Amino acid sequence: MQLIDGKQIALQVHAETRSAVQALKARGIVPGLAVVLVGDDPASRSYVRSKDKMSHELGIHSAKHELPATTTQEELIALVEKLNADPAIHGILVQSPPPPHIDEAAVIRAIDPRKDVDGFHPVNVAKLALDDPSGFVPCTPLGCQRLLLASGIDPAGKHAVVIGRSMIVGKPMALLLMAKGKGGDATVTVVHSRSRNLAELTRQADILVAAIGRPGFVKAGHVREGAVVIDVGINRVEDPTAAKGYRIVGDVAFEEVAPKCSAITPVPGGVGPMTIAMLMANTVKACRQISGV
Repeated sequence: MQLIDGKQIALQVHAETRSAVQALKARGIVPGLAVVLVGDDPASRSYVRSKDKMSHELGIHSAKHELPATTTQEELIALVEKLNADPAIHGILVQSPPPPHIDEAAVIRAIDPRKDVDGFHPVNVAKLALDDPSGFVPCTPLGCQRLLLASGIDPAGKHAVVIGRSMIVGKPMALLLMAKGKGGDATVTVVHSRSRNLAELTRQADILVAAIGRPGFVKAGHVREGAVVIDVGINRVEDPTAAKGYRIVGDVAFEEVAPKCSAITPVPGGVGPMTIAMLMANTVKACRQISGV
């Protein structure tokens, strides 16, 4: 059984990004990423800190905007429009989820699609569906695809089953896996909370991607012998024996599923590190496209 090491593969992606940033700087161009946080959700604040830190490490100009929870929709969109017009900024990310009074979809639509490094703008969703390589793919599914390729797992001709249909992971993951070319060409089935005989469908998977947000949902009975399992879930479960009083677990019951797999991602240390790595790679791609280099 191969344990797919997301930390190691993320380091490879960061090395490529660092090299690309240096090449751009040699031409007088500095990639810029703006991260916007509204409110003080502790998990979101932690994500923003890690994105800011990684930007600095890779030589990407980082502009961090931390706004109070009382920020209005109009104020947030005004900031987005200011960043759209800022030539020093090539990528814009508004940390999700915003406070309840903010219409997240409207904020995403306000971002210039050329700077939408999260890949959620309708223009970029359409480009993914149309196999247009100039678009941006959401970072988590893009990271999952990179994990497969870096581990020598070619989806071409294989049956991939994606559990979950969110716009953040499930739908773009399915589109990526069925796209023509490297990292795609799979036969894809998407299952979700309303699917009948879910375990029967997941047992057909050569590659199973779990992105349902339910801790330990995927059991041994969901997986066939020799399958590749990509666990996207990051769930906090209470554990009085742990130092912090909780553990981070995936959507897959790792201990019982791993022995059946030919390859599997751990949680933590699997998909998680890839999300930020692909965000940085998307920022460099945006910089190149906007700068025309």
